[in-house]
Amino acid sequence: MLISPHTTIERAFRQESGQVLATLVGWLRDFELAEDVLQDAFVSALEHWGRDGIPQRPGAWITQVARRKALDRLRRTTGKLRTERFDELVNEPFVPAGDFDQLDEIPDDRLKLIFTCCHPALLPEAQIALILTALGGITTAEAAHAFLVPVATMAQRLVRAKRKIREANIPFEVPPADQVSERLDVVLHVIYLIFTEGYGASQGDALIRQDLCEEAIRLGRVLNALIAQHPAHMPPASRAEALGLLALMLLHHSRRNARTDDRGHLVLLAAQDRQRWDRAQIATGLALLDTALGQRHPGPYQIQAAISALHAQAATPADTDWLQIASLYNELLLRAPSSVVLLNRSVAIGMAYGAAQGLAELTGLDQDLDSYHPYHLARADMLRRLGQFPAAREAYLKAFDLCQNSVERAAIMRNLAGMV
Repeated sequence: MLISPHTTIERAFRQESGQVLATLVGWLRDFELAEDVLQDAFVSALEHWGRDGIPQRPGAWITQVARRKALDRLRRTTGKLRTERFDELVNEPFVPAGDFDQLDEIPDDRLKLIFTCCHPALLPEAQIALILTALGGITTAEAAHAFLVPVATMAQRLVRAKRKIREANIPFEVPPADQVSERLDVVLHVIYLIFTEGYGASQGDALIRQDLCEEAIRLGRVLNALIAQHPAHMPPASRAEALGLLALMLLHHSRRNARTDDRGHLVLLAAQDRQRWDRAQIATGLALLDTALGQRHPGPYQIQAAISALHAQAATPADTDWLQIASLYNELLLRAPSSVVLLNRSVAIGMAYGAAQGLAELTGLDQDLDSYHPYHLARADMLRRLGQFPAAREAYLKAFDLCQNSVERAAIMRNLAGMV
């Protein structure tokens, strides 16, 4: 089957734009210019690939075209600083990013970009938003939605952060080992957010964005390898949490092949074919979790990984230890309190003690989660189990209106049809 240039360009943008952008930012030391020439390169790809055919290495083609466009822009720009920068860059060796599967290649440009964006000179809310839009495949509008701010506010926040990186000459590097620890918590949080968006895409026609899940897992491996090289400079709690996060991502992603059926329909955890779970990945995740917990510095990522481990170790849905899961959510609530954790705890209680008690635990959460469709899905499921079908239908419809992922929306409609 022939693959169209448009499909290849879309795939290249999804899979390689983060690495190419990181390479360009490191070379140019100018975030905005790097983004501009990357977009220009993808526009050129639309023209050339349809006429000349798809190159063997699309990412390398995009990188080299973006480099030429950057030099052209700098050549045409007046001003002493720009002229000097052009003279430096035109003579500077430039090697497009290669394959970073080997850990001896670390740290790579994407990890450098993450640490650059997590520099203490940048505001915390700008740090995370900047990385998510640069490496996480998140649009400015999606970032604004995640942070509950207007799109214009988010756009201004991103522009200011990029200019701060350039004007303050923030170095594009993984900082010295003794400075890594002060940014480590933010880096872990960003990797977690990238994985979360990939595991349950907030928008679009796919339930899972495999590129984001795999990128987050790869970054998690790279980060743990970096930490292992400098253990004396890393707080024990952060070392344990980095292992816990990697374990969490592997355990979740092990279920990827069972989360949809052959028609692309969503398959909930209780109905999944557990023979399709990736047992090798589960074994790796469990081993990492054991190592993390053995350091005796439990934290939120380790607790979430322990919850996922209980699911992974249950031979059947009936074997799931919901009592232990509810207990772990109590621990998580103490360490990372949030309305979403309360929601997940309520679901676990509903499974452990019955839908009536789970529904009671949801009382009051609508104040914070009324615009969060999983809250309404949880209510709908508990109401349906209690036989309160009109109220369940209303909750499903509210979830449908809020949900922006077509796979989830189709699943909601099937649930509604099943109650008729």
